[in-house]
Amino acid sequence: MASLSIEKTHDRSGDGSTSDGGKITITNPSNGRRAGEVDVYARDQVEGVVERCRDAQVYWGALSPNQRGQLLRRYRDFLLDARDEIAETVASETGKPLAEVFAAEMMYVCDGIGYWSKKGGRYLADRRFSPHLLKTKVPMTTYKPRGVIGMITPWNFPFLLSIGEAIPALMAGNGVVIKPSSTTPLSAVLGARIAEEAGLPKGLLATVTGRGNVGWDLIDFVDMVSFTGSVEVGRKIQIKCAEQLKPSTMELGGKDPMIVCRDADLERAANGCVWGALSNSGQVCLSVERVYVDESIHDEFVRRVVSKVGELRQGLPNEDVDIGSMTSESQLRIVETQVEDARSKGAKVLAGGRRVAGREGLWYEATVISEVDDSMQLMREETFGPVIAIQKVKDENEAIERANDSNFGLSASVWSKDKVGAMNIARRIEAGAVCVNDHMIHMMIPEVSMGGIKESGMGHRHGAEGIRKFCQEQTLVIDRFGMKKEALWYPGMKNRARIFRRLLNVLFRSGLRNKLWG
Repeated sequence: MASLSIEKTHDRSGDGSTSDGGKITITNPSNGRRAGEVDVYARDQVEGVVERCRDAQVYWGALSPNQRGQLLRRYRDFLLDARDEIAETVASETGKPLAEVFAAEMMYVCDGIGYWSKKGGRYLADRRFSPHLLKTKVPMTTYKPRGVIGMITPWNFPFLLSIGEAIPALMAGNGVVIKPSSTTPLSAVLGARIAEEAGLPKGLLATVTGRGNVGWDLIDFVDMVSFTGSVEVGRKIQIKCAEQLKPSTMELGGKDPMIVCRDADLERAANGCVWGALSNSGQVCLSVERVYVDESIHDEFVRRVVSKVGELRQGLPNEDVDIGSMTSESQLRIVETQVEDARSKGAKVLAGGRRVAGREGLWYEATVISEVDDSMQLMREETFGPVIAIQKVKDENEAIERANDSNFGLSASVWSKDKVGAMNIARRIEAGAVCVNDHMIHMMIPEVSMGGIKESGMGHRHGAEGIRKFCQEQTLVIDRFGMKKEALWYPGMKNRARIFRRLLNVLFRSGLRNKLWG
């Protein structure tokens, strides 16, 4: 993810918000109008919110998973009742179309509540083991909530990556305090307000708003940190958590490759490329950022992509459009810089390549660029904008080599009619998740974990680890028979030396003859 930074509470030019004393005014990036405002929290206020959350967590953590699940499903009903207000709020601070809010952000959160309320209890149930040696003991693992989880969340999916990420933490019995991006805080604030209206304990799901220093303060008071954002900020947070011996998870940047093999279904691959690269105006950590196409099909693939991009409609959230505005002025400038760098080094801009002329707001044209190479920023640095960069390769081996030549390793995709061959290619790609003939859809499958390698992060969402990471794991060992004395207990150890010496041979020597007479 891009663009979350540790900054002071002073104004930051062009980030979509302005500060006026103790308030931050949020600007709608699609039209430049005021979308709302939030408070700037002082350090003692942050501490107070966490303490109230901690009080609520005591009650919440004592509930059974089934009871927590029932209350979370009630919360989902309230979210559904407020879905239009939520969609309008998300759209007003991000500029994305209402359809994207409903289909991505709302769908993810509502499905996640159903999934975690159903499966969470199973993932958190005591796990019994059968020892291979000490058969008189019954060991088990239990999962206890950590307490209060601090979540520092980004601007690109302000509802999904705040409320959606909070659901498994809540299901695990924790309280959650969210520090949303100062660019898009309204969605998380609304989600927390609805949680109280739905009957969740007051303060259990809370927000603290302001600039980056508010998130920095939050780290000091919580029991665990979950961060989604840039590599640069992730490193700083990781260091601070390490100094306090505080657990943390990180989902950081991505530069996700798409490999199009010579036997790919070009129509599906071209459609998947356009959606995978331009969804949410390209402001997705999992989006297609580098496209490597076999030289035998390169020209036809490019032709189809350019044609499909030309058919897209770009406009205001409440219009019948495919793509909305960008969300952050600073991120738009990064896109402009990368495109101009590629153009100056010989790349060909086949579609788009500039801001939308004569329109107020943060609008950048859907862009297709070919003849790119690894010297260009567009192929090395996270773009986070509506740009499709396509590079011709001679075969799948070159594609894999180029795909792996990156500091990032979040996700990738392979496109081929030969699914077995595509799976073999996928296994060679250095990424936490790889899709075959699809892209980033694994984000919508909570059964399987997802997480990055290299500089793309630490820890996983979804699956068993996606909820257990919010727990303290405790081992319990129970004696099975209750004998008065164990073989290792005092006194008499000296007299048992010969027995244990012989037992070592019987247990661990290879070969029956050697066990008996070795």
